Amino acid sequence: MATNSEGLTAFPYAPMPAARERRAPLAANGAVRMSEVISALSYALDIVEGQPAGHAVRSCIVGMHLGHAIGLDEERMSSLFYALLLKDLGCSSNASKICYLFGNDDRDVKSDFKTVEWNSLAERFKYVVRNAAPNGSVVDRVKHFGRVAITGAASTREIVEIRCDRGASIARALHLSEDTAVAIRNLDEHWDGSGHPDGIAGDAIPILARILNLAQTVEVFFARDGFDAALDMAVSRSGSWFDPELVAALVSLRHCEALREAIASEAPRSLLHALEPEDRRMVADDDTLDRIASAFGMVVDAKSPWTAAHSQGVSEVAVGIATELGFAKPEIVKIRRAGLLHDLGKLGVSNTILDKPGKLDDAELAILRRHPEFTYTMLKHVAAFDSIAELAASHHERLDGKGYHRGIEGDLLSPAARALVVADMYEALAAHRPYRRDLDEGEVMTILSKNVLNGGLCPVAFAALKSFLERSNFVPYRIAA
Repeated sequence: MATNSEGLTAFPYAPMPAARERRAPLAANGAVRMSEVISALSYALDIVEGQPAGHAVRSCIVGMHLGHAIGLDEERMSSLFYALLLKDLGCSSNASKICYLFGNDDRDVKSDFKTVEWNSLAERFKYVVRNAAPNGSVVDRVKHFGRVAITGAASTREIVEIRCDRGASIARALHLSEDTAVAIRNLDEHWDGSGHPDGIAGDAIPILARILNLAQTVEVFFARDGFDAALDMAVSRSGSWFDPELVAALVSLRHCEALREAIASEAPRSLLHALEPEDRRMVADDDTLDRIASAFGMVVDAKSPWTAAHSQGVSEVAVGIATELGFAKPEIVKIRRAGLLHDLGKLGVSNTILDKPGKLDDAELAILRRHPEFTYTMLKHVAAFDSIAELAASHHERLDGKGYHRGIEGDLLSPAARALVVADMYEALAAHRPYRRDLDEGEVMTILSKNVLNGGLCPVAFAALKSFLERSNFVPYRIAA
């Protein structure tokens, strides 16, 4: 009987437990399962990575079948499960760098990255030509092509390293296993040593990372070309990108109807409950939900250098305002999480807009102003966060009805929403921005005061902000730095 490099049984393949398309049940105490929350939020990571909705979930389906096929124990299967769902935790952190290099929407640049055979000079050349300022002038295209060509392998390594280091760091902040963090850190290493960020090879690459690399690439090719073509790709890259024994295990699944049906399902997330190791299923208690909100706030803030700690700052200020106003503890919990997740929708906005140094044109502004709507849509699909979706999506509304994305008027804005609006505007004004000079504290408060006087901001929330700042000596993060 064949064994892989870690002595794990690779064959024969025993099918995984049958997965039925249904929403995972609540835990015995009524709490939401962590897998429900994480799998829903993984769809936000798919957007940043330029992949179709459900990419991470389908990668998880492939990877968990692989892990089962080679006989991983339940502890490592659990680590693998969350590594697969959260493999792209760091994907937002290199978006700005990619946008700068290519002069193109970072999501478009990333979308076919995994389909390119990087050992081929011709394939690399075509990829750069295809993605270097495709909508720009000839001069722009030449400039960005030269920028990518000159920096070459060094830039590629840096881009991957930024992403992988950030992803592993956030996984640790979520209190996930070290195996999960290490797998995320090494998911772009290749069997022959040609991968990144460290260029390690063969058995030196952790087994979970090898599974991640194979599973995510198979999913991309499956989405584009179908299941059999994805397996053929894996065989063609066996020994270069992928561990040959893992590829052999994958090929043994060619006629596995359970895998074929699961990866092709229109509701793949509903299948995950049966794939998570039963004895390792985690519950998302209040502390866990706070960590998840904080972690995805980090993902959002990493997308642009101009928002390095924006979500954290908005959350802290909003909680300060709410506390000054005597909000009950459950409301403070909601406003803290809404502050951390209010800009989740910005993951669906290109860095060509977020990082633009000048004034946005009308079309760009229209796209940017949809990000609260995107936030609402994302959070409504997340168990345990759907109750804060409307609050989080209201952070650009105004009492006079001139805000966005809905333009609702003051009577429909809750006290919590009014507090969040003030907190968001305060933090944004106090932060570095590419399109204006930095403002001191006095200038920030003057602008806010004018918005109160003209009917845009809630005077009660603004007064609470001033009281909070006086009592706490809160310092905006860009000033503290």
